[in-house]
Amino acid sequence: MTSLDELVSVRMSDPARIAARLASRTRFAGLAPGERLLIIAADHPARGALAAGRDPAAMADRWDLLQRIVVALGRPGVHGFLGTADLVEDLTVLGALEGKLVLGSMNRGGLAGTSFELDDRFTGYDARGIAEAGLDGGKMLLRIDPDDPASVDTLEACGRAVDGLAERRLIALVEPFWSTRVDGKVRNQLDPEHVVRAIAIASGLGRTSAYTWLKLPVVADMVRVAAASTLPTLVLGGEVAEDADAALAGWAAALQQPSVRGLAIGRSLLYPAGGDVAAAVDAAVSLLGTATPSEETSTR
Repeated sequence: MTSLDELVSVRMSDPARIAARLASRTRFAGLAPGERLLIIAADHPARGALAAGRDPAAMADRWDLLQRIVVALGRPGVHGFLGTADLVEDLTVLGALEGKLVLGSMNRGGLAGTSFELDDRFTGYDARGIAEAGLDGGKMLLRIDPDDPASVDTLEACGRAVDGLAERRLIALVEPFWSTRVDGKVRNQLDPEHVVRAIAIASGLGRTSAYTWLKLPVVADMVRVAAASTLPTLVLGGEVAEDADAALAGWAAALQQPSVRGLAIGRSLLYPAGGDVAAAVDAAVSLLGTATPSEETSTR
């Protein structure tokens, strides 16, 4: 594994190497019939959201975060990564994205805890940048607050992003929420009625939905929620759960729905309560119908 010093040296003295490594990266070969995805997500820092579990600055140490992601991506049964350009590029130099499905995070302008949080502008990847980097698609966050006029700007921008990705035959992974402010803070409304409404809106974005997938939370009545769209769906992990077994049970139940085709989990696997990233990832892999790897085959 490249050291932190070597990684910084590449960025300072040989930045062209990053694009070269992206261009030569082995691409994702696709899923076997009936196989479901497990994607490691780590795009929170670019919105200033560094907390995981009880630690408000868990994701502040970039080298520590990268090491955790490398461990997670190295486990058998993990198919891909979702993140911003800085993390995608670091991981490419580290060799951790070989053969992986990679999704670039696009709108990170709605910084956590700000008055403009729902004016979620596209400050990360755009469709052209995702294509030029040889990634497989882009992810966008769509939070809709009926009392915040900024939501319509985000809707319009997401619609354009869906079009731009579809023109290049790239995945558009949309993460929709119906949101509100409580004491000035944005809160996503996670009851089935509001989640279904957000899904309906997200499904209709752009000139075509042929390349659109959804990224959804586990909520009550997932049968009803999953029935709200025919788009392929990945289940997100959300906050680090105090009860890891309960979180696993929720993901397992969601995976029983026909439209749910995998998991896109971040902090719950990278910062598990017990601290063992490999074990947390293996537990998630086991939900996909893949046997947890033996000790002999668990290292790469």
